[in-house]
Amino acid sequence: MRNILLIGAGRSSSFLIKYLLDHSAEQNWQLTVGDISEKLARQKIGNHPNGKAISFDTTDEKMCAAEISKSDLVVSMLPAHMHLPVAEQCIRLKKNLVTASYVSKEMESLDQDAKQNGIIILNECGLDPGIDHMSAMKIISDLKSDGREIISFKSFTGGLVAPESNDNPWGYKFSWNPRNVILAGQGTAKYIMNSKYKYIPYNRLFSAGETIHVKGTGSFDGYANRDSLAYRKAYGLEKIPTMLRGTLRHQGFCRAWNVFVQLGLTDDSYTIEDSEHLTYRKLVEAFLPDEIAGNSVSSRLALFMNLDEHHDVMEKIRWTGMLEDQLIGLDRATPAQILQDLLEKKWVLKKSDKDMVVMQHQFIHQPGKSGQGTQTEETISSLVVKGEDSVYTAMAKMVGLPLAIAAKLIINNNVKLKGVQIPVHEEIYKPILDELEESGIEFIETTKKI
Repeated sequence: MRNILLIGAGRSSSFLIKYLLDHSAEQNWQLTVGDISEKLARQKIGNHPNGKAISFDTTDEKMCAAEISKSDLVVSMLPAHMHLPVAEQCIRLKKNLVTASYVSKEMESLDQDAKQNGIIILNECGLDPGIDHMSAMKIISDLKSDGREIISFKSFTGGLVAPESNDNPWGYKFSWNPRNVILAGQGTAKYIMNSKYKYIPYNRLFSAGETIHVKGTGSFDGYANRDSLAYRKAYGLEKIPTMLRGTLRHQGFCRAWNVFVQLGLTDDSYTIEDSEHLTYRKLVEAFLPDEIAGNSVSSRLALFMNLDEHHDVMEKIRWTGMLEDQLIGLDRATPAQILQDLLEKKWVLKKSDKDMVVMQHQFIHQPGKSGQGTQTEETISSLVVKGEDSVYTAMAKMVGLPLAIAAKLIINNNVKLKGVQIPVHEEIYKPILDELEESGIEFIETTKKI
């Protein structure tokens, strides 16, 4: 019996584990789930006869090597910065690896070693990044086959709370790693618009977005995500005049989140003195410039952000409890850790709550030299998926299923690619998209002349 080693049993692993266990008998494999918490791993596999739970510590090199050596394939659901030592062990032991995380420079540097050892390290194979790459590449391939020239490509994805479970003014609840939500967007967003390179630094990111309309679902805030320029080559769109990848949030979220950014409460680079005995209000007061006068921290913060004190943005901030005289209670915490701890108590998916994943691709294309048609057209491809409850979330489904299907393809030798890869190749994205469609995960595509 073949063995798949899954490292990490966190929020996004439920559908991944379920799929691998559901297919274990027919595929003749056993699933070993390793997590720093063996109890959590055991909860995720239940009493399935082909599931095994172990305590897994990536800093224990001897144990890590022993478990990887016993596997036929490794799937890592660890935080992005923890993939590298696992990848290095996989190369040394000649074991294929699949992750959902972005390809870091350090991971990319392992490409030649992976090829020489005859393995694939498939990254960015979850939701965003992942399904966005695959679905975009399918349309890009189809348009190119029709002789169409793509002159603009925008893609937006958001992990959101479903409307029926939206009971807070932010329109947001955690359905994936809270730390990643707090730190999202840090750095400089890079994209190209009408042949002009654009750069948005973090301090302007959440005030520089656009409104994205998704038919039948609503309108959302969209802001630029990371480095869109890096994907021109991967998508075969090196000369495209406009390319932007972005993140979606419910309307009003970005303007309110910008308050925390401007204050400095999303900074994770230093600790707050005596944070354990500080109140949230005192913390905010410590970040406000002394020259801003007011009767309260709330009024001073409103002046700092050039807002009326009763603006809905201020209502969102007050709702979090960040302006209250409540002790923080965290010792030597960074501003970002304090904000995360507070919001984890507020943005909670209740047991029966449903989350929602929304994705939209926007293509503008025109006839190429030998292409079909005579007019410029716009193709919009949209996907909306809702979760079942707080465990089997849409986020877990959209991250876990493509990973699971990729694992099946690789362990069955249906993927010939080697080295550090992302799922922009037809031998990977086509069978994954086909099976996702069979599972009800299907894009709605419309094209119109413009």
